[in-house]
Amino acid sequence: MKFVCPQSELNSQLASVSRAVPSRPSRPVLGNILVNADVETQTVTLIGFDEVLGIESRFAAQVDESGTLTLPAKLWSDIVSRLANDDIAIETEDDSTTVTLTCPSGRYEVRGLGAEDYPSLPTVAEGDAITLSAEALISGLKGALFATSADETKQVLTGVHLLSDADALEFAATDGHRLAVVQTVDESGGEPPTMDVTVPAKALRELDRMIQGYTSNQPVSLRLDETQVLFDLGAQKLTTRLLEGQYPNYRQLLPKQFARQVTIDRRGLMASLERVAVLASQKNDIIKITLNSTDQQVSLSAEAQEVGSGRETLPAQISGDDLDIAFNVRYLLDGLKAFDTTEVQMQCNAATSPAIFIPLGETKITYLVMPVQIRS
Repeated sequence: MKFVCPQSELNSQLASVSRAVPSRPSRPVLGNILVNADVETQTVTLIGFDEVLGIESRFAAQVDESGTLTLPAKLWSDIVSRLANDDIAIETEDDSTTVTLTCPSGRYEVRGLGAEDYPSLPTVAEGDAITLSAEALISGLKGALFATSADETKQVLTGVHLLSDADALEFAATDGHRLAVVQTVDESGGEPPTMDVTVPAKALRELDRMIQGYTSNQPVSLRLDETQVLFDLGAQKLTTRLLEGQYPNYRQLLPKQFARQVTIDRRGLMASLERVAVLASQKNDIIKITLNSTDQQVSLSAEAQEVGSGRETLPAQISGDDLDIAFNVRYLLDGLKAFDTTEVQMQCNAATSPAIFIPLGETKITYLVMPVQIRS
């Protein structure tokens, strides 16, 4: 194997693929990146795979000799990231598993392993590919990913549920305390997708990173079967195992009517929450929201015994009776940061029933947060 490529290109590709390499591999070869250089296509393909999540990335290079082997991901990445932004020549030695990296500043040798023991990426059953615009995916991921559970024992809640109907794609995520539902309209021009699957949040975070750097105006292609899903971005591919289990019927959790409605400036609310959160963080992250319909004001307060208290008041448009209701301030901030509108609307019925937060604009995000019981 022998090829030459820019340091910046190789460094970027290694950073992307390394995200699928396990930090504690069950087998030594899984701690490596699979490298395949092809003379005919003048491309180099890198693959990282932890036997659940796989990332494949292909880039153009000057390939003089074809070849395949695996190289230790961290060592290789650490060396390349520290080299000057110049061309790097990579060539295998006589034993075919030792690679020499040559650059203007010096020469490095890295010992790898043969490719024969590296597991193949799962093949997704052939069928009609679903096409989704990058914009629809970015919108859905931004509005839902933050609400997934980090508790691995909750299994299906550690992913985002993708559900489609005639003309919209719905992203839903819940950790049991809050629920985010995003409806996006796909304008890629393809046939409406048919999906009812739950994709691990870890894989979708990597997909989000990949799409952020996606420069093509072509839609993202998606293939899935009963156990796997493949996202194809052309030069980059991501494959992951789907989460098993029935996703909760989250739509029945959304109230149909509300007794109280509050419209407030989003950035002002976020800034006040951030400040009051300094006190709330001293005791359970709980803040109290007081709705005053007479004065058309919303008050935010937090008390931490033996430490202090904080209170801020904001103007708002309020309909309905006065109310005291408490929330985990981190849940509120997570949702508000996912919105991108000037104003946000809060809808609720009572201090013990879920509240809904909606950005007032084109983005269709519904964010439900369960309140915390206020102890007198």
